[in-house]
Amino acid sequence: MTSPRAVTSLRRLTSATFAAVLLAGGAVACGEGSESDSAQEGTAKATPRAAVAKAATNSEDITSLHYRITGTVPQTGRLEAEASMSTEPSAMSMRMTTADHGEDGRLEVRFVDEVMYAGGTAVDPGKLDGKSWFSARPAVWGRGAVDNNSYRVLPSQLEGNPAAQSRILTSSKDVRKIGTETIDGTRTTHYRGTVTWRGISAARDAAANKAARERHIESLDQFVALRVDDTLTMDVWIDEADRTRQFRMRGDTRATQGGAEGKPLEFVDGDPLDMTVTFLDVNQPVSVEPPPSEDTVDIAALADKAQESAGD
Repeated sequence: MTSPRAVTSLRRLTSATFAAVLLAGGAVACGEGSESDSAQEGTAKATPRAAVAKAATNSEDITSLHYRITGTVPQTGRLEAEASMSTEPSAMSMRMTTADHGEDGRLEVRFVDEVMYAGGTAVDPGKLDGKSWFSARPAVWGRGAVDNNSYRVLPSQLEGNPAAQSRILTSSKDVRKIGTETIDGTRTTHYRGTVTWRGISAARDAAANKAARERHIESLDQFVALRVDDTLTMDVWIDEADRTRQFRMRGDTRATQGGAEGKPLEFVDGDPLDMTVTFLDVNQPVSVEPPPSEDTVDIAALADKAQESAGD
């Protein structure tokens, strides 16, 4: 079993190698309602907060998901992505395009058996010994801010499980109904609210039972992973079956600088986040396969090779 110290050293080493592998500039990276409005037509009257909470509870049953992401993400810019994920077993496959980099901004990432595979035009094949993919382990996607590890290949905002991210709004105290809209042919009710780190923490502390407390802890982890500076504005579209069909997250973010060559690590203002996630299929079979082994190179081997070259 790899020791924590060895894993930390490998992460530092491979992060530097990824910086060389990825191309410069490529992907790394109707009227308002009130609290008394009914959540959906044809359902019992519920406050907006109750409607959002009901959808959040239903999302806990999601074991697989096909979804689309559009918007602007800090340090990466405008992007479009389509992905499929499953929780049992844990796996994810994503194809992402960064609009500002054209043909050089396509990236495909797969997580299978705690190994990450990455390929596409955002990866320089000349630095991969002629292979089309590189692999890295241990890799973790879809958990909290501390546990995720995609070796800086994916923006941190895309490392979260969308089913869990969609539940963040349950910690808001100002949820309101915006109107009724159609999303991909499905009639939905649109809600909006704001969330802060302190608000999620307070909701966690006030939770009536262990299950509710754990849900807020998960929301807190997802909030931290988004790297939002203070306030997150969140929109959720809920269908007539009380299920989330789409959500949008907006806010200013924070970034870090320093931490190398004796410079202290500090937080600075980051780029704005504006990301929309649309659920396309829920609980349908998902299969994620690793790329052919003969067309894949281990990033650790590349790191060793780079160290040997530097020592010559």
